[in-house]
Amino acid sequence: MTTTPGAGAAQRRFRAIARPAVRRLWDVEAVGFDRLPVDGPAILCPNHISFLDSVLLLAELPRPVSFVGKAEYMDSALTRRLFPALGMIPIERGNGAKSLVALDAARTVLERGELFTIFPEGTRSRDGLLHKGRTGAARLALQTGIPVYPVGITGTDAIQPPGARLPRPGPACRIEVGDPIDPARYSDRPSTHVACRSMIDEVMFEIGRLSGRDYVHRYAGSDDRAAPGSAPAPSPTRAAAADAAPADAGDRARCTTRPGGRDVVVPTPPPGRDDRRLVGAGR
Repeated sequence: MTTTPGAGAAQRRFRAIARPAVRRLWDVEAVGFDRLPVDGPAILCPNHISFLDSVLLLAELPRPVSFVGKAEYMDSALTRRLFPALGMIPIERGNGAKSLVALDAARTVLERGELFTIFPEGTRSRDGLLHKGRTGAARLALQTGIPVYPVGITGTDAIQPPGARLPRPGPACRIEVGDPIDPARYSDRPSTHVACRSMIDEVMFEIGRLSGRDYVHRYAGSDDRAAPGSAPAPSPTRAAAADAAPADAGDRARCTTRPGGRDVVVPTPPPGRDDRRLVGAGR
């Protein structure tokens, strides 16, 4: 078992085995990986639609990477040792104090000049939608000055949907790394909360653009148990969206009415970015 948090020798051995196995089983299209730094720290923020997301990132990224995983994995005799050895930093969801401990461990990884991955939705999406981002990644970026790279993942939910015990060989998938988002752009916000929320909203906008997923302004796990292929659950009202949005109008989430009368809340894109590809572009 590793004595320091993050990726170590066990992950390097795993990557050497997993990469050829993954490429034999699935057609993985990796796009934009050249945007990542050759060395030095970076924070990656992907959408989360399958258990396989972490495995494919471990296998396909050009450098070792540490990542956050739910603390429940530490309850199993098998995963208690295996997952931390592969670079997982356990986080207890819903416990603010213990979540900060996980972010402290992540900061240690970044200070070593390594890659760190955190799924901003906090858990897998079970309804195929992109959910409201939690602010931990933005908080970490603002504290360290390290940029966030949005990552769009598609197709892994066809390989291993949430709840499936084993992956299905054959289907293709895609991992696309977007342009970095510099936390320095948010340093002038009136409060840490507004800065974190504004930054993570931009991250979620970019993830939606890269993945083609429709965005709903609610946290994953709160009401996303719809069966695959069913219609999205109703989004919050315009009033609720405005209440949940940052105080400054430039970063306010807005509500767009889609065909069928459903309201979908999307983070307002930063100045100069076209958001037409996000609304209605999802699968």
